[in-house]
Amino acid sequence: MEKLRVIFIVAAIGLVTPPLMLLQVVFLALKLPLAKWLPVAYHRFVCRVMGVRITVQGAPSRMRPLLLASNHISWLDIPVISAVAPVSFIAKSEVAGWPVIGWLAKLQRSVFVARERRSQTGVITRHIADRLGRGDAMLLFPEGTTSDGNRIRTFRSALVGAAEALVADGGDGAAIHIQPMALAYTRINGLPLGRQHRPLIAWHGDQTLGPHLWRLLRSGPVDVTVSFGEPMAVADSAGRKQITVAAQAAVGELFATALYGHPAQGIVVVSAEDAEAEETTAATQ
Repeated sequence: MEKLRVIFIVAAIGLVTPPLMLLQVVFLALKLPLAKWLPVAYHRFVCRVMGVRITVQGAPSRMRPLLLASNHISWLDIPVISAVAPVSFIAKSEVAGWPVIGWLAKLQRSVFVARERRSQTGVITRHIADRLGRGDAMLLFPEGTTSDGNRIRTFRSALVGAAEALVADGGDGAAIHIQPMALAYTRINGLPLGRQHRPLIAWHGDQTLGPHLWRLLRSGPVDVTVSFGEPMAVADSAGRKQITVAAQAAVGELFATALYGHPAQGIVVVSAEDAEAEETTAATQ
């Protein structure tokens, strides 16, 4: 029965994806507004077929320019977020080369960042600032990588780099808005997810995509809560680290509230280095 479920999901998504990709190419070439909304419809279909049930708390801000900052748990975050709002992602450069997923990311007008090429940081920042200035809602995972689904990793201060660039260019005092948002996976196959079970959904560490995808699709329907916080205005006087810390705190509160019903219960913020050390230790035990 589990295998039949996986076969049905893969077949259904595989049937609709190629023609919709071609349609998106046309929409982008003609610069039609539908190019923003076709990915939303597609990912809503994907989530429905996969049995992903999304609960939304709050709403994406209508203020522009808008940069959304979210925690990152799994590859599943992408279709979930894309099913909720028309956004473009700021993704690591490796994603662009992934079969199918990389093509879909490009058709959603994602911006790819090569972290190891620091000489290109300024160029990428200006490109993101330009997209923000044109009214595109851009989404960034400021943790820099995925977590185990139980906690938030330390945010990187590059979060506000593009916003700072846009403020510097604007010169008219217009505020740039950063909106915190959080993803929290709460149930699988109808059963509440505890701390020991959330890593089943999390895609982190050295896990490869294929086996993780197979295991998750076999597990049954998934419930996820997407929470949006209040946008924070970035002005000339705003400090990069100060805004990053504030965004991290806001995302942590949204995350904890979705999991525990309380904004401060059970959330541990760890640095990427500490988390990697913990994962290495666990793997050797």
